[in-house]
Amino acid sequence: THKPRTYPARLARVMGLASCFRPRDMSDDTPTKKRKTASTLEANRGIFTADENAMIDKLLGCGQDHLFSSWPAPGTDDDDKRRFLAQAAVCDAGYPGGIAQYVANAKKLLQESKDGVNPFDGWTPAVPDGIVVEYASKEHVELESEGMREVGSAAFVLVAGGLGERLGYSGIKVELPCERSTDSCYLQLYIQSILALQQRSAGEMPAHRSAKDVGIPLAIMTSDDTHAKTLDLLERNDYFGAKKEQVTLIKQEKVPCLTNNDAHLALKDGDPYALQTKPHGHGDVHALLHTSGCLDRWSAAGKKWVVFFQDTNSLVFRVVPGALGVSKQKGFVFNSLCVPRKAKEAIGAITELTHTDGRKMTVNVEYNQLDPLLRATINKDGDVNNDKGVSPFPGNINQLIVSLEEYKAQLAKTGGQIEEFVNPKYKDASKTAFKSPTRLECMMQDYPKSLDASACVGFTVFDNWVGYSPVKNSPADGVGKFEGGNPTHTATSGEMEFYGCAAKVLELAGATMAAPVDFAANGIVVPSGPKVVLHPSFACTFEELKGKAGKGVKVTSASSALIVEGAGVKIESLELDGALVIKACPGAFVTVKDLKVSNKGWRFEKCGADAPEIDRLRGFVIEKDETEELVFDQPGAYTVP
Repeated sequence: THKPRTYPARLARVMGLASCFRPRDMSDDTPTKKRKTASTLEANRGIFTADENAMIDKLLGCGQDHLFSSWPAPGTDDDDKRRFLAQAAVCDAGYPGGIAQYVANAKKLLQESKDGVNPFDGWTPAVPDGIVVEYASKEHVELESEGMREVGSAAFVLVAGGLGERLGYSGIKVELPCERSTDSCYLQLYIQSILALQQRSAGEMPAHRSAKDVGIPLAIMTSDDTHAKTLDLLERNDYFGAKKEQVTLIKQEKVPCLTNNDAHLALKDGDPYALQTKPHGHGDVHALLHTSGCLDRWSAAGKKWVVFFQDTNSLVFRVVPGALGVSKQKGFVFNSLCVPRKAKEAIGAITELTHTDGRKMTVNVEYNQLDPLLRATINKDGDVNNDKGVSPFPGNINQLIVSLEEYKAQLAKTGGQIEEFVNPKYKDASKTAFKSPTRLECMMQDYPKSLDASACVGFTVFDNWVGYSPVKNSPADGVGKFEGGNPTHTATSGEMEFYGCAAKVLELAGATMAAPVDFAANGIVVPSGPKVVLHPSFACTFEELKGKAGKGVKVTSASSALIVEGAGVKIESLELDGALVIKACPGAFVTVKDLKVSNKGWRFEKCGADAPEIDRLRGFVIEKDETEELVFDQPGAYTVP
């Protein structure tokens, strides 16, 4: 009879084959193995510092003996052992309560997952308090005015921890151009939007002193993947006009992966001296703001609001002033910016939940959880559209506004820790083994789960066209979305929606704009109207824009392009068929009156697979055949023509 060949446990692990070849009586859980591990580990103690030994004790104290089972005697791999402990220390410091707390939380959540615990058991849903805002309406104009009185007392937080791999882009997402007419990248657009708000808020009113004295601060949450590249982008571009001290980078650390229901930490494949780690989720932004000191500094500077936004939504600043006005008017300590959502649409929904024990909270409920929750409680039909053709539960887009003082006090209680979840992929119905290591995750929109029932939490809904155009899918994924009748959320759609939003805002102000035509690129078809880029410096609110461009503007062809930059530009009358660029420096006041422009303009031409990466993402390039450029680089008063 052939006798199975046995490999030493350490060799098998390094080869990635330990689970296949290790004999049953040599498992990490046997007393013999544990004694051998303890003996070898004790022999290594003398080569480590006190802090390194303390880290070992922490790991042993939460049941992670297996991490040391393959360690050789002192003198072998000593630098690698120290490397391992240094990484463990980073994970320990980066999690509220350290690794021991992470393991304890993981054991609890993994057990609940195995037991099939329903997180909504005992909860009944209802539509929460909120407001649906029609852009350019009288109500919207009043809310924007209210918001602009508050914006100087706001701080902004950009969640930018992700690379562009999902998009098919090799760089960081905030460096991706949001449109190719000016090649302004997302981070540039965001900072220039903040500076434009700052310029308008730095007035005489006492509430605006903080904007005048210290500016409107921006914190950017980065990760190991994006931190250095984000800093480099800022420094190469002189912070896009912001003061260096106005921008703070806060780096998110990853968390260890888990191999089983006992919350054993996973080692990286092929490296027994490295923990396998993954991102913890954007919910970490709350703990980072708490521990970084940002909230204390902002509070001391007189700030009252914190506005959170995502990395590739070019339209968000169109709706920030109005949403901030809602927060002020309704006294919201937490305000979710939302969009209308169709029933069963794959987007989370803002929902008020009331428990049988009297607890109440307003939170995001994922779309695949909302329908069964409604069926089990208040509506046998589940998530259905109302008489307006949309679900009564608005769609969460993770653009948030919180009241700073309440937020700061709450994080002082919780340390910024957000309720976590785990989503292991089990090998079979026994739920005893994972297909691959999992980890705990948290989401920034779950912050309200930590608030008291008395906290005033609500939402503000704007239409998608004016406030939500994320770029998060690759061209290939976009085709699948398009064929399924869903928004593609690609670079192609994002660029056209950016132009379309500006054109529609001008139209609402009284301008005449040529109707869009269908444009096909990268396997999808999108509406393509006049290519309008209104620089943030031109206007921050609808009322301001209406006073600078409106009834006198007529763009006669869908292929036309209009680029306007400068707070001092006013277009009284313009007829455009082609491409026109107007740029005015600070202090230059330009009145455009009775101007007619007709030229060859710009063409959007499809590109092939050999095109540069940024062009391939969109599926087209811009050929600028002829452009009328009006550039005013000296202060003064000008009239055109």
